[in-house]
Amino acid sequence: MKLKTLSVAGVMALAFVSSAQAETVLTVATAGSQNMADYVTDFLAPKFRETHPDVTIRVIGTGPGDAGSNAIVERLEAQKGANAASDIDVAVVHQKAVGGMVSSDLLEKYTAKAKTAKLISSAAAKNALGANVEGYVLPMFQSQTALAYNPDLVANPPESYQELVSWVKENPKAFGYNGIRNGMSGVSFVAGWMYAFTGEANQMINGPFNESLVAGDKWNAALADLKTFNENVTFTPGNAGTLDMMNRGEIAMGPVWVDMFYSWQADGRLNPNVKLLLPKPGMPGQPMYYVVPAKSQHQDLAVEFIELATSPEIQAKGIVEKFNWYPGIDAKYLEGHLDQAAWDKLFTDIKPEDLAERAKAFPIAPYFNAMLTSYEKNVE
Repeated sequence: MKLKTLSVAGVMALAFVSSAQAETVLTVATAGSQNMADYVTDFLAPKFRETHPDVTIRVIGTGPGDAGSNAIVERLEAQKGANAASDIDVAVVHQKAVGGMVSSDLLEKYTAKAKTAKLISSAAAKNALGANVEGYVLPMFQSQTALAYNPDLVANPPESYQELVSWVKENPKAFGYNGIRNGMSGVSFVAGWMYAFTGEANQMINGPFNESLVAGDKWNAALADLKTFNENVTFTPGNAGTLDMMNRGEIAMGPVWVDMFYSWQADGRLNPNVKLLLPKPGMPGQPMYYVVPAKSQHQDLAVEFIELATSPEIQAKGIVEKFNWYPGIDAKYLEGHLDQAAWDKLFTDIKPEDLAERAKAFPIAPYFNAMLTSYEKNVE
């Protein structure tokens, strides 16, 4: 009788567990353009459900640029203030946001539990624009901006920011970008401009912050020249908008994300003749980070999701082959998982040596914020 009772109790317990599992919803909130939400919805979520069939993935896209990450931060801050559990289990955020999230105790220190953390040696996994984020983040991918141009309209593309200034004077309105409010490709272009025309890239990237640079003549002159430059450019409605206007022939050149560029070409949405270049002295790129909110109700499941997302197979097939990003894990771990042709495609226009020399980080947070504030005040 005792055994029967235990058996019935066991069946009831199993039924309860099964019911609970069937109702498990893992919520993934991602900043960035629509392709970010599409990646989670169309690629990662089905892969995760292959091994977790009783888990439903709920994807929330919060939008491009800083505003997308800030929406996630504000949500987590409100829930912390209300002493409530988080309704976000995994978040994908920009590099700029994550330092403040760590210092505000919004995030779980989870990477020691993630088996794939050992596959990442990048400094970006430890430092985000001057903030120590070690243990709190794993890079989803490494992204890079560059200038896209139509060689049918631009026979001799400018190889540097200095040459671009002259080119734009000679070809008014043929260059387009999205300012600083409609996506990070425009912000990246402005950061590259400040690196080029202040001559202080190393200081802005590595710090420490020096108020005298922001208040000085080089900073103000660079902004004044940018305001003049903007008189001859076409403003686009966003990251995708720049590519769309280029495809329609409304502009001949503009800053883009490399991954979006290749995805649009693969989908037939962008003229296959359009090419990329990385102008001297360089333009910034950035990782997007996987983070786990401190008040997530499904932290172990969240770590399993991130482990899948940062595994060599998913990084090869999803990040590089399908979405044309540079991998978040060390590239050497993709061996045996990646079609060599797919890897080579990323270096057709921008050579590895160009990346090594000209792929920059964004400024540390105080310079980054000062740059945006200065643009709003002195350029717009």
